[in-house]
Formats: sequence, C-alpha cells, structure tokens
Amino acid sequence: MVIEAVPGQPYTLVLGLGRSGIGAARLLRRLGRSVLLIESNSNDSLAAKAEALRAEGIAVALGVPLDASILSRFSAAPERVIVSPGIRWDHPALEALRTAGVRCDGEITTAWEATRPVPWIGITGTNGKTTVTHLVAHLLAAAGLDAPMCGNVGHSAAELALERQAPDQRQPDWLVVELSSYQIEAAPALAPQIGLWTTLTPDHLERHGTLDHYRAIKRSLLERSAVRILNFDDPDLRSRAGSWDQARWITAGPHEAAATAGVTPHLWIEADQVIGATGPLLDARALAMPGAHNRQNLLMAAAVGLELGLDGSAMEAAFRAFPGVPHRLERIRELNGVTWFNDSKATNYDAAEVALRALEGPLVVLAGGESKLGDASGWIAQLQGQSRAVVLFGAAEAEFRDLLEQGGYAGAIETVEGLAEAVPLARELAAQHDCRAVLLSPACASFDQYRDFEARGDHFRQLVQAL
Repeated sequence: MVIEAVPGQPYTLVLGLGRSGIGAARLLRRLGRSVLLIESNSNDSLAAKAEALRAEGIAVALGVPLDASILSRFSAAPERVIVSPGIRWDHPALEALRTAGVRCDGEITTAWEATRPVPWIGITGTNGKTTVTHLVAHLLAAAGLDAPMCGNVGHSAAELALERQAPDQRQPDWLVVELSSYQIEAAPALAPQIGLWTTLTPDHLERHGTLDHYRAIKRSLLERSAVRILNFDDPDLRSRAGSWDQARWITAGPHEAAATAGVTPHLWIEADQVIGATGPLLDARALAMPGAHNRQNLLMAAAVGLELGLDGSAMEAAFRAFPGVPHRLERIRELNGVTWFNDSKATNYDAAEVALRALEGPLVVLAGGESKLGDASGWIAQLQGQSRAVVLFGAAEAEFRDLLEQGGYAGAIETVEGLAEAVPLARELAAQHDCRAVLLSPACASFDQYRDFEARGDHFRQLVQAL
C-alpha cells in the first residue's frame, strides 16, 4: 500500500508515535509545517493517539514497517525526517533515506530550531547528568530566572518548545537540557551556550559499538558549546584533559591535585569550602544529598551559576533548599530503624557502584532488570563491602547470580520474580542481618518489566510506603 503523504505539499516525516515523536510532530505543525507521522506498530492505544493527532491536522499512518524500502511506501518523498531517540541512528531505513538525499534529524533538533535565540545549557554524561540538570534548574529558578529543564528528563524539549509557542507564553531566559548520547548523535546542529560533561564510563555499547564512539558522541556536544564545564574527578575525562583547548574544570579535591596534572581548576574544595579564583564562595556541605559524587554535582552547578553572575551566598541558600532528585538515592522512609532508598535511576554497574559508595552500610540491595554490557567488577567489590544480602529480580536474575557467585560475593543471594516479592523479602533480610538500609539500585535497564526507570522507582516507592 502506498501512503498518500500530504498531497501536493512538501512535508516532514516523523518516525515513532512515542512521546518524543508526538511532541516533535505537534511542534512542527504549530510552526506551519505539513507533517506525516508513522509508527511501525498498531493497536487500540496507538489508534487513539493517532485520531487525536489527526484532529490537529497531523497525518498519521500505523503499521508502517521501518526498513530499507521505506521510501517506496510514500507517494512522494519527504523533505526531512525527524527521528525519535529510540531509533538507532544507523538504522537501515535512515541509511536509505540519507542515500536518497533526505535530511534526517533527531527530535531534539526541532526544539533547538524553535527556541532560537534562547541560550541552552546542555548537560550530558554517563552518570550524574540528571542530578546536575535538576540542580542547575533549581539554582536558576532560585535566582528568579525562567529556566525550565527538559530533554532526557521531565518534558521532552519539543513539548516544552511547543508550550512556549502559545500566545500567552514567552520564551524562557535559558533552557536547561539533559542530553543523552542518542539525542546528541542525531543533532549535529545543537550548540549550547554552556555545555557540561559529568562522567564517562561504558554504557549503551550495544547501540554505539565501542567506548571510543560513545565518547566521541558526548565530546561533540562540548566541542560545540561556547563554555565547557568538565569534571576533573572523572578518570576518563581527566586522562584526556590535555586535549581540550579551553574548558572550566571542577574538582572536589584540592587545587594542587589538579595543578599537578597540568590543569588549573575553575572551582575546587578545601576545608569544606568551595573555592574559586577570587577565594571561598560557599559551604561545600550545603547539599544534603549523600555521597562524594554529589560534591562534584554541586560544583558543576555552581560553575554554571558563576557564568550567569550568581554570588556564592545566593547559591549556597539555593543548594540548602534543594529537595533532591526522584529515583536517585531518594530517601523514601525509615521503618523499624531501617531506611529505604530508591535509586532506580542506576541503570548500569557504574551508577549502582556510586550509590553503594554514597551510603553507610550494612545494606540489603535490590538489583535486576534488563542487563547491559559493562564491567561489573567494581560494583561487585562494593557489594562485598557494603551489603550483607542481595535480592535479584527480573530478566537479569540468573545472570547476576552467576556474576556474584563467580565474583566471590559472600553475602546472602536471593532471587524473586519482581519488586512485589523483593520488598517484603528485603524487610525480612534487613532484620535478619541487622542492616541499616535497603537500597533499590538495579544496575540494569527497566524495560523487561517497566516502561522506564521512573515507573520502576514509582512502583518501589508505593510498595515501601505500603509496608
């Protein structure tokens, strides 16, 4: 069947009827573009979404295979294709479109174009980017700036750009945008005013292939940023410090440690004070979130504040009022002397290792889900020192049991189907082993059982609150 796209008009083809695709389609339509949205699946839920979009003047076709013969399915070729982050950038359909001379862009590009000339603060990194995004948005809001956060957290950037197109709205002062590697590789035009890079450890290698490719994608965003803020405490970033012609480096250690490595830090910490070129700025203990890594996150946000002219006392007050980030070492409750933490955002070994370092043991740890490629040795070593019991759940349950046993983990290992069984078992294990806390830190993606890590964390929170 040949799809009659938008008769007689140039049109933009949007791939994927998910949140990103819908946001991009609506934004483009608001800006006067003719839009056709296609989705490879078809069911009642998608049909309802399609009808709602058609009522807004957006053409939708369901059940359209996404393959190398994609162009043969339309009566006329699109002038441009917008790609949702869930679609591989090297997908055969995209390769066929590029070969035919059709421009392909990621969903985030539509927001970038629609919000010119609003300056963007682009935040990326394997771990830490969500916390830093929340911190920067909170800091700027406390300073009275209209600087909403979007992208890979909260609103999609296209949804936010669409919202600000309404007649009763104005463009923001700044946009604080969390950017994943999937979004960055599909948006080569995106050039933030301020770029932040938190950490780099192996992740998404099943999509990007090699660590070098993954690193190059992250780096490209910072190279296009007018101001670059980087974390000297990350081993991978530190090892390449000499390759940057200009950057603002932060370190949670003393000035001398960075200087010895040939880097003049922009911000550092000494005697629990954040220090800059002009002297002490604020108390490094202002942030209540546990863990040394959160001092690095505080410094990265403070570096943004300095770029925008905020003073140290104002930033310290804002940091003290920061409520924390849902699903990232989120303290849910204390019950019978045991504190329960939701760290559902820890979707890889490195993030889960950071959580274990941040808390005071002994712990019961809940882990599992859809496993990723990566080195589990550091995570297992932290489990060995911090946890007396591990409850494994989801698709990775057998794989993780083998990893722990082969890694010499000496604590109790229990396996269950899902969180509904894991939570009451964790309560029993915490009492049995005299543990201080229970930590959900899955070291896995959530897609075997949940829509996303937020849904997983929300379910965990509900189960714990019901105890």
